[in-house]
Amino acid sequence: MSPPYFFGYGSLVNLGTHAYHDPQPARLSGWRRAWVHTELREVAFLSAVPCAGSEIDGLIAAVPGADWDALDGREYAYDRLPLLGAVAHGLRPAPEISLYAVPRSAQMPGSARHPILLSYLDVVVQGYDQVFGVAGVAAFFASTDGWEAPILNDRAAPIYPRHQLLEVAQRELVDHHLDAIGAKVIVVG
Repeated sequence: MSPPYFFGYGSLVNLGTHAYHDPQPARLSGWRRAWVHTELREVAFLSAVPCAGSEIDGLIAAVPGADWDALDGREYAYDRLPLLGAVAHGLRPAPEISLYAVPRSAQMPGSARHPILLSYLDVVVQGYDQVFGVAGVAAFFASTDGWEAPILNDRAAPIYPRHQLLEVAQRELVDHHLDAIGAKVIVVG
């Protein structure tokens, strides 16, 4: 029996943030991403939200031995939901796939008190750049809502616990897209 898989659409796309097996590019239909805040975290973070006619790219990866404990711990602010036939990927036979999403009833928009961490966004964009290229990064920004939340520039002293070192071109790619959407970037301090 094959292990179950998860569908990652944010920091889990960046292979530098985890060691789950058999990562594969995939596309999820009927969902978008959104920056949200919950009472469980101090900052805004990505969630998947149902949205008919939308698609988001991401990665699927195996959860060896169906041992969800470590991943559930990492994704503690989310509910783990089964995805039935909504994920396009190249694996045969198709594995069981789950998605982590914040329940709608717990979602609040990001705000000045609950901003998006630039160190977190950098990790996500780096992952999309590595897996899907520059076009994939553009698709990430286009298929994500909630950019009204301010972006806290914590690059000099990253707050996000799984921050990664970005190449200059990757930082410039993030900054380019933030400028293009008119994001409000605030400096720590």
